[in-house]
Amino acid sequence: MAPVTAGAEGHPRGWRAATRAALYGPDGFYRGPEGPAGHFRTSVHASPLFAGAVARLLCRVDETLGRPAVLDFVDMAAGRGELAAGVLAALPADVAVRTRAYAVELAGRPGGLDRRVEWRAEPPERATGLLFANEWLDNVPLEVAEADPEGVPRLVLVDDDGTERLGPPVTGPEAEWLARWWPLMDEQPLTGERPVTDGGETTEGEATAGAASGAGLRAEIGLPRDLAWASAVGTLARGLAVAVDYAHTATARPPFGTLTGFRKGRETTPVPDGSCDITAHVALDACAAACALPGARLLPQRAALRALGLTGSRPPLTLASTDPAGYVRALAAASEAAELVAPGGLGGFGWLLQPVGIPDVLAGAA
Repeated sequence: MAPVTAGAEGHPRGWRAATRAALYGPDGFYRGPEGPAGHFRTSVHASPLFAGAVARLLCRVDETLGRPAVLDFVDMAAGRGELAAGVLAALPADVAVRTRAYAVELAGRPGGLDRRVEWRAEPPERATGLLFANEWLDNVPLEVAEADPEGVPRLVLVDDDGTERLGPPVTGPEAEWLARWWPLMDEQPLTGERPVTDGGETTEGEATAGAASGAGLRAEIGLPRDLAWASAVGTLARGLAVAVDYAHTATARPPFGTLTGFRKGRETTPVPDGSCDITAHVALDACAAACALPGARLLPQRAALRALGLTGSRPPLTLASTDPAGYVRALAAASEAAELVAPGGLGGFGWLLQPVGIPDVLAGAA
């Protein structure tokens, strides 16, 4: 298939522009009234225990900062403000009274949200405290590249109906990022169909029908996410920035990329028409390197949450005889915690921790 030139809306264009319009345009997916929770389940929606763990993390940051008069909590890509409200509710009273909570989100403020939460389109400048980005970076739009039959990395262009084709060669900073963080094959391209996940409604035929070509490997060019993360970290005067997402690193990049869609709780073919979420896993190692600050490190969510007191351990059976109701409550909490730390699920998410002017508050977690 001959490469084509990228166009404007309504014509083939790069996945970055198509995704930006589909997710964040006037009629975009994230402008809908149901919010992210109407289509997929994050750790925030899985259990209030997650907000409690983040609240304990904020308390550790507070202690390390010396209990400042004003402690900031910044929730990036806040959805409908569930995490910000949950953290405020879980904080000790003496910390909550000093905490300013910000929900950073492009959609409008939902009704009924805790009045203490300030709703913003951009994070505040010179914040002191914790900036927390749960499943934000995976929705920062980016370009997709694929090697053509000669092994040349080219941009993948997409129509509004999801039909893909190859565009011009990747050049400039995007080519440099690709070469450093996710190099495509430089020898004879692979042939055959792409493997797909079996966790949703997407079928092998649906996933391969829109492929840009039958040869080559794909990659998502994470440069916009690196820049977005560095910019968010740059708003902190002192404290800790945390990004939580499904992620990969240079030692285990997925050979066919990860771009996919979600609609009403099911995985589906990504179509940039505003009808579904469009997401791709995050190269968190590249994001970490984008900040010119020391101390960044990656942890699996299960290690981070265990360090914050969530283990998923069942309560002792003796509690069932001495306090049956307490045992049932403890068992339910253990079940919720187990989901948050499950290695093959939410517990396998990556946490990128970037201290800003403070030591590591999760030292010892691994």
